[in-house]
Amino acid sequence: MAPRMPVAFLSALALLAAPGPAWSQAVANSETDLSVAHPAYPTGAGPVVALDEGHHNYHTLEGRYAPFAAVLRHDGYRVSALRGEFSAAKLSTVRVLVIANALAPSNAQSWKLPTPSAFAPAEIAAVQAWVKGGGALFLIADHMPFAGAATDLAKAFDFAFENVAAVKGDGRTPEIFTPGDGTLVESPITRGSGRAAPVSEAQTFTGSAFRAPAGAIPILRLDEGWALLYPSEWAKFDPETPRRAATRDDLRAAALVYGKGRIVVVSEAAMFTNQLVKGAPYGFGQPSARQDKQLLLNIVEWLTAR
Repeated sequence: MAPRMPVAFLSALALLAAPGPAWSQAVANSETDLSVAHPAYPTGAGPVVALDEGHHNYHTLEGRYAPFAAVLRHDGYRVSALRGEFSAAKLSTVRVLVIANALAPSNAQSWKLPTPSAFAPAEIAAVQAWVKGGGALFLIADHMPFAGAATDLAKAFDFAFENVAAVKGDGRTPEIFTPGDGTLVESPITRGSGRAAPVSEAQTFTGSAFRAPAGAIPILRLDEGWALLYPSEWAKFDPETPRRAATRDDLRAAALVYGKGRIVVVSEAAMFTNQLVKGAPYGFGQPSARQDKQLLLNIVEWLTAR
């Protein structure tokens, strides 16, 4: 049986984990630095990056992922929204498919169990075949219920999401990943290539966790200082909420070559944008998270490299 959580830990989570309606107040920060020092492509000349907007996504092109889209456009990519169900025909025009915090219809306004798949079996089959044939998938799924909604799609590529809130320390501890403690892993993505600069630190903001298949490239690892909490409803934590300590098999980000294609899976979304939640900044606008923008650029460059 999982140990009971102390009151102090629960109090920290109450501050950190606002319920769904409060998180709906999150907005893109218009004062974000979106510049790219050395663009990979001339403006509008790069590959097509399509952001899924067909599955009740919490992050959208004109909404909370507007800074995400602007950074990639400044890097030369052609960024657009992809609406409706996935199909071979729709995916044929796309180089990178980005899915950020999709939800099933039943969870769009209710962040509690059950958390069914956001994607129909035929859609998952279409995405899997497309990646195997040379497509690139950037799958981002945050704390529950988003991890639950992405579970079936991730499973098609042998990634296993935990439908949890993964928190560091007492819940107030900043989620910093560095090479020194082994949580930021040296890889082609963190080293950078071409115009991409190295990344020596990253910060995340309360996501989930997953385990990766053999052959995957770890990017960000959790460790024993993290806890995985299994609430039945988002932000409803009490002493009986199941939990376990994380291990280094639990990941925040990883990459995989799959057939002729490539995949990057990340279990936290705010690190790749900059938004305000009740006036507080979350994302790469924070001084401690400024390398997150470079990590985004490195990920997309790796996904499009051939």
